[in-house]
Amino acid sequence: MQNWQLIRDGQLDKDTFVQRARILDLMREWFRGQGFLEVETPLMVKHPGMEPHLNLFSSEFVSEDGKYRDRRYLHTSPEYAMKKLLGAGFEKIFQLTKVFRNGEDGGAHNPEFTMVEWYRANADYMDVMKDTEVMVRWISSQLAVGSWQNYENSNCELHTVYCKLFQKNWERLSVREAFQRYAEMNLDELRDVETLKAAVLKKGYELNAEYSWDDLFFLVFLNEVEPKLGHERPVFLYDYPATQAALAKRKDDDPFWAERFELYINGVELCNAFTELVDPVEQRFRLEEEWQLREEMGKETYDLDESFIEALETMPPSGGNALGIDRLVMVLLGMKSIEEVLLFPWGDVS
Repeated sequence: MQNWQLIRDGQLDKDTFVQRARILDLMREWFRGQGFLEVETPLMVKHPGMEPHLNLFSSEFVSEDGKYRDRRYLHTSPEYAMKKLLGAGFEKIFQLTKVFRNGEDGGAHNPEFTMVEWYRANADYMDVMKDTEVMVRWISSQLAVGSWQNYENSNCELHTVYCKLFQKNWERLSVREAFQRYAEMNLDELRDVETLKAAVLKKGYELNAEYSWDDLFFLVFLNEVEPKLGHERPVFLYDYPATQAALAKRKDDDPFWAERFELYINGVELCNAFTELVDPVEQRFRLEEEWQLREEMGKETYDLDESFIEALETMPPSGGNALGIDRLVMVLLGMKSIEEVLLFPWGDVS
């Protein structure tokens, strides 16, 4: 039975969606209170991102006389367009938008989902990390009881998630530290594919001969690290291998790592954030690397967005974040599946 029918028949709580609407209102209120400008960018783009592990939806514009055709793609993120705005002089911008990723369905995934993406000029990923914590804790406090200023005296029994969000300090944990803690692996000693492969084999994993360094990394990460994140309290996992952060600035003291973070609450990954890469030469090189990888994987490839590369020439140092709203609602309301917080999940659309 579809969600709207379950609501009609009293088997699904309508208040869930009232709370969802409240969360969106609070989010906009928080951003505006911080001086951010809400912007809108196209959902259909000519030059999508190159991320090798994302699959896209495409469509085609055909002129009325049939003489002109133009292939477009539903965006997986508004990132390119918003960075063009940074390059044009906008300083603090946010956007609540639908994004689309083909093949992602079930659990914490839906092919069409809602995202909030925001950028700060003259900032880095640590500034955006602070934004993320303050905003999510403030929203959760408004949903619970009391005010942000008095959250320590709030009735935390309203929901266990709120108790975790009200803790004074969320954890900051580097990827390097997480692998040491949960997988007993020192990634600083495993920076080439052969040494990492030997360490993964020693753990008893069965490996494909074609595994890359990143494949080996994710084999351990998804099985031994990620499931343990964010259960005691929310955790920011930061400083990822640069090979997994094509749009992020490398760390100055060790370019093996990039200034990227993700937030985990109750084992759910909620966001993906960077200190943005603003070097157009390096950005072109990294996108070309991803183009090559997509081709090797047998996936569709796309032309580079030259206007995006051009925008980086005038874009200031910036920090940005993309946070999944459906997942945030799911976590805040204590739901087990993203379908519970969507009025029309993918399987219900007709």
